[in-house]
Amino acid sequence: MPGPEATQISAFTAAAAHALCFASLAVAHSLAGRGALGSDPALALRLLVVCEAPVVIAVYSYLRRDARSCSFFKAAARGLIGLPVGAFLNAFGAIVLGAPVGIKYWMTTIYWSLLMSLFTFVPAACVFGSSKIDWQNVLSHSIYFTPTDVENYMISAPCHGAVLGAWIGAWPMPLDWERPWQEWPICVSYGAVAGHLVGMAVSWVLIALHKRRVRAKAD
Repeated sequence: MPGPEATQISAFTAAAAHALCFASLAVAHSLAGRGALGSDPALALRLLVVCEAPVVIAVYSYLRRDARSCSFFKAAARGLIGLPVGAFLNAFGAIVLGAPVGIKYWMTTIYWSLLMSLFTFVPAACVFGSSKIDWQNVLSHSIYFTPTDVENYMISAPCHGAVLGAWIGAWPMPLDWERPWQEWPICVSYGAVAGHLVGMAVSWVLIALHKRRVRAKAD
């Protein structure tokens, strides 16, 4: 059920936060140049991480749930700590599922894992810290079926979208089409970014519906 913080973040604030994160991705894409992910994935992913990391950490630290007991800088520190932790978990999961482990792929795997951490782990680390219940809510699919806090919608749907997008993006890798974009982690990165953006849109719709339900109950 929604907590006391559920109505404090408006749909506009949520959309603005996601718009800032999207803008940082767009800036990174512009700096890397069109097709850079295919021609030089290490450079493209590095630029995505460099541009996205400060924005994600700043935005979600500002939206931290425990604002009275946790300062902005403490929340940012949680995000900075969560970045490598989330990267390790994402890299481990990718390798277990078949990602290549040769020296040739180390740098791209590191940058991809850091980007995935920004999509999946860092926002929750900034907002919720080590709250077990909140982390369970982030990982759960129940947000799509039951009312919850605005922060959960903001974090969970883009997180789920990135993971699902990366998984779908990995499907063409073992096929013998011999296309350059089938190389790790190009198609997986395209899928993760696309899924993350779709998740942002889904989360905004869920938040708008949530706000409508809250207003209907108040009336």
